[in-house]
Amino acid sequence: MNVQLALDRMTIPEAIEMARTVQDHVDWIEVGTSLIKEFGMDSVKAIKKAFPDKVVVADMKTFDNAKYEFELCYQAGADVATVMGAAPLVTVETCMDTAAKYGKTVMIDLLHTSADQQAYLFRYETAISCMHVSKDEQEQKGHALHSTFHAGELTALPDGLKLAVAGGITLQSLPNLLEMRPFVVIVGSAITKAANPRQAAFDIKQVLEQHKEIRING
Repeated sequence: MNVQLALDRMTIPEAIEMARTVQDHVDWIEVGTSLIKEFGMDSVKAIKKAFPDKVVVADMKTFDNAKYEFELCYQAGADVATVMGAAPLVTVETCMDTAAKYGKTVMIDLLHTSADQQAYLFRYETAISCMHVSKDEQEQKGHALHSTFHAGELTALPDGLKLAVAGGITLQSLPNLLEMRPFVVIVGSAITKAANPRQAAFDIKQVLEQHKEIRING
């Protein structure tokens, strides 16, 4: 399981400083949508230059113009770029084709998708599927992934699915979410807004490592 640090609503220098503070305890670094919208591909280039050995995710949230946007991300140094699962299938397929051309990866954001849409999107075996509770749902409705997830949903997840989870994840909510066996756990404010971000990142990584040990030895 990988910890993905989500960097949002800050400047590029602030993002780099935050990532440097916690880099020993995170595996992937996400250039958040707000960074990309405010600073463009310069944000992706800067993060990849600062952390060449980390997997860099460009949270582009592409909904159209897939080839152009994904090529921008990959050429800027992103290893992973995101597309909305609610986008037209031709858009998702174009993202997959573009990723294959560059030897990169697609993350499909399942925000606002139906069970039928998700079942179809799970067919993209090389993609990462991201279960996500939006920022607006978190801030305006008080929702978070752990409060909307039900264990019965596990039966809908195919074997071998590369799953990412995102949305208000905290140290306290992790144990429930780890039942889903995620490939990537995406954490933003629980690290970036913590009084001690490095300690917060360490604590989250430790929970993942302990869960991994239990699974191996159990």
